[in-house]
Amino acid sequence: MEKKKVTIPLVCHGHSRPVVDLFYSPVTPDGYFLISASKDTNPMLRNGETGDWIGTFQGHKGAVWSCCLDRNALRAASASADFSAKVWDALTGDELHSFEHKHIVRACAFSEDTHLLLTGGMEKTLRVYDMNRPDAAPRELDKSPGSVRTAAWLHSDQTILSSCTDMGGVRLWDVRTGKIVQTLETKASVTSAEVSQDGRFITTADGSSVKFWDANHFGLVKSYDMPCNVESASLEPKSGSKFVAGGEDLWVHVFDFFTGEEITCNKGHHGPVHCVRFAPGGESYASGSEDGTIRIWQLSQANADDSEVANGKSAAGVNEVTTKIEGFHIPKEGQTEG
Repeated sequence: MEKKKVTIPLVCHGHSRPVVDLFYSPVTPDGYFLISASKDTNPMLRNGETGDWIGTFQGHKGAVWSCCLDRNALRAASASADFSAKVWDALTGDELHSFEHKHIVRACAFSEDTHLLLTGGMEKTLRVYDMNRPDAAPRELDKSPGSVRTAAWLHSDQTILSSCTDMGGVRLWDVRTGKIVQTLETKASVTSAEVSQDGRFITTADGSSVKFWDANHFGLVKSYDMPCNVESASLEPKSGSKFVAGGEDLWVHVFDFFTGEEITCNKGHHGPVHCVRFAPGGESYASGSEDGTIRIWQLSQANADDSEVANGKSAAGVNEVTTKIEGFHIPKEGQTEG
């Protein structure tokens, strides 16, 4: 009898509440990194390849809804229900800046050139902070039509995209004028919007649909109906031939980009999947769930030797990030992380 191949993920424990956002850095000289946002108030930094914990950013007083790293993985940012967005030193874990808002902050994103930080949330205002002048007042774009759920940069920081919690569509803003120049129409609220690594596609999840948009001409390229409501979707960054989606059915699905056919269905989470993201090399992808865990899945692990992950790859990954770990505040045993 043929043995059924089951994908065994790397399971990353540490968060005590649901994981609601994940972000991979690009590949840096020290490897690549994964940061996670959770309702437990503590964003966590990990080795993106092995999932090994590097450190916890401590200081928020409310749920953290969004997190990101700059392209060099030297700084992290987080958006929180405590009415603040914070910027952190990703090498030491120190808080560098805290930007106060008047309501819950749901989204944050560093610009491609790393000099600007974009935030948005329940105030219905997108703000741009200058990292070279963090004490200066932020620039505010025109009022968003609804509460901001997601925000991202594209076109070499000339355009901002955002979606709203309470209405459909993705809005594209001209950074120079601060005004909306285009709206990508969707029926349901867009809960995830990702700009592809090569800048060609915008991947969105709305309701039970995953859509791919031309990031330069803004036409709809592909639209696929999912087996359930999905909260997040991510396009494989190298070949662009596959995408992953996760949502309320607790499973992480892999689909063919060109046909929409399901290739793999990964089971393991014990709660809805809130976020999925591909690693920068496309060889693996991570999922974050209501169950408080992050799972890192190998894209072709069913065909690979499982021991490879346990042996060579893991050891190399740990060595790559030793420079990051030095000086990071690691809580003493028994000390609460809150």
